[in-house]
Amino acid sequence: MIIDFHYETDFQLKDDVRHKSWILTIFEIENSFCGDINYIFCDDRYLLEINKKYLNHDTYTDIITFDYSAGNLISSDIFISIDRVRENAANLDVDFEEELLRVMSHGILHLLGFNDKTEDEKAQMRVKENEMIKLFHVEH
Repeated sequence: MIIDFHYETDFQLKDDVRHKSWILTIFEIENSFCGDINYIFCDDRYLLEINKKYLNHDTYTDIITFDYSAGNLISSDIFISIDRVRENAANLDVDFEEELLRVMSHGILHLLGFNDKTEDEKAQMRVKENEMIKLFHVEH
């Protein structure tokens, strides 16, 4: 089990250890097993190229999650555009750090089987994201 952070932009998490511990706690709470999780923090241009190349989408997005799970061992590469997170935070009038936690947990929640296609699923996803954000602040 490895949780690793990669930076393709000048952004850096303030505390890698704290974030790794939080991610492991999400897996524990959801009764799942963490395999290898790679977060790749990048800019819009980088993630747009990933979106075009692998998903045939010519749109900006805040996150793309590639699922490499085997059975109940969850593994993934999770690409996050820091540009999108900053813009979303400004548009939603929330703190950047809060929006980053939302997006980081969103990727994990997708891997754990939560979806956001329907309005009901979106509402449930938002509740779970909020739980995970609170967990970050309480646990750490």
